[in-house]
Amino acid sequence: MSFTSCLLVMLGGALGTLARYMMTMLTAPLSRMMPWGTIVGINVVGSFIIGFFSTLTLADGRYPVSDNTRLFVMMGLCGGYTTFSSFSLQTLDLLRSEAWGRALANVTLSVLLCISAVSLGHLLATHLNGQYVQLTQAEEQSDMEGQMEG
Repeated sequence: MSFTSCLLVMLGGALGTLARYMMTMLTAPLSRMMPWGTIVGINVVGSFIIGFFSTLTLADGRYPVSDNTRLFVMMGLCGGYTTFSSFSLQTLDLLRSEAWGRALANVTLSVLLCISAVSLGHLLATHLNGQYVQLTQAEEQSDMEGQMEG
């Protein structure tokens, strides 16, 4: 963990939170009864971006980038943009107002749509890479350690 890496994560996080705020303001009229801006505009879009970028920019991906660039985008930008803290608070608010059905729909839609979006981003980037690429660098590291032990 270098000072440069920390600065890049902080800068990415600041930009991510600004983008999140802007998206929240833009989607506020759609989010009166259900937090659609958070579900679709933030969590689904952010999940797609992190799935797509993480796969496309691996060391053996089509467009490899430095670890610092990955930290900036994935930890900083996406981390600041797609946190589930708002999701949790909005679900709690729905539960506290006894809107049980909407609370359950919020949880179900958020989880299913975000997993679908990260999968779609991964599949699209894998297609662009022209080969199978693991989802994370950690899988590559684990494979390498397994080969060294065997």
